[in-house]
Amino acid sequence: MEAAGGGREGPGCGCKGIRSCLLCEGPAQAAPPPQGEDNFTYCPATGLAKGNEHSEFAGWAFPFPGVFLMEEFISEDEESEIVELMDRDDWKPSQSGRKKQDYGPKVNFKKQRLKAGSFTGLPSFSKKIVAQMKACSVLGGFLPVEQCNLDYMPERGSAIDAHFDDWWLWGERLVSLNLLSKTVLSMSCDSEDSIQLFPTFSKGNGELSPPGSLTETSACKNSDEEGISCILSPRLVPSKEVTVAIHLPQRSLVVLYGDARYKWKHAIYRKHIEHRRICVTFRELSAEFSAGGRHEQLGKELLEIALSFQGRPV
Repeated sequence: MEAAGGGREGPGCGCKGIRSCLLCEGPAQAAPPPQGEDNFTYCPATGLAKGNEHSEFAGWAFPFPGVFLMEEFISEDEESEIVELMDRDDWKPSQSGRKKQDYGPKVNFKKQRLKAGSFTGLPSFSKKIVAQMKACSVLGGFLPVEQCNLDYMPERGSAIDAHFDDWWLWGERLVSLNLLSKTVLSMSCDSEDSIQLFPTFSKGNGELSPPGSLTETSACKNSDEEGISCILSPRLVPSKEVTVAIHLPQRSLVVLYGDARYKWKHAIYRKHIEHRRICVTFRELSAEFSAGGRHEQLGKELLEIALSFQGRPV
């Protein structure tokens, strides 16, 4: 979600308030934006966040629900065609070195006001993408009402700060297609809660064993007697000390929902933009704008516009 604010705006950039990019920072940058180090990495095969090898959490893991990742969601030819069609339209300068194309209603999130405005629907090339989503188990009944294309370039210092997407208007599932290059989605949590970590070990085939499957670990570090082994107890750590990296390959589709949507903020750091990257994010309506909700009729009208697939960027 694009943040709003007041402040400076550099030449050719859309930065406001505390946001900045290489275009407005200039060559004599005083202090680069914070870029934390992720200390866990998400494993799609097990659904676990595994402690990184050189972190203090090496050998530990915890369940990280609410992430669905599908590699090679589209083909190379489809990717090339989509980007070519996008580049026929203008990209507007956005914050933190990004450029954007929006296809969606006019929204004032602060005042919670919404109207169709100049919204004429999602772009025609997205019709096939949305149809392919039906093959994803977590996207049953997903009807996108908004699409946001974000263009990231290392030359501009493109990034996006840790944030939650709005949940007054947007529903539970956030769906993003990662184009042109790989990147890392960094997840962080401001909660005062603690996370329970479990000791893990790798099987002979290299797979990570999930919590609960561990019966015995290697020798205790504090044991002087060779061959004495022990069972490690779960470990509690503050949520604020944990950051999880979700690696997004080129042409992959990622869905955030549940805890990954509402408990964990997501960010893209500068250091993880190595080449041009385009993120295509689709959002659905919240319950308030869906069947039985207070603004059901408005939601129905917006969906009718969105799914005409005749739109141009607003």
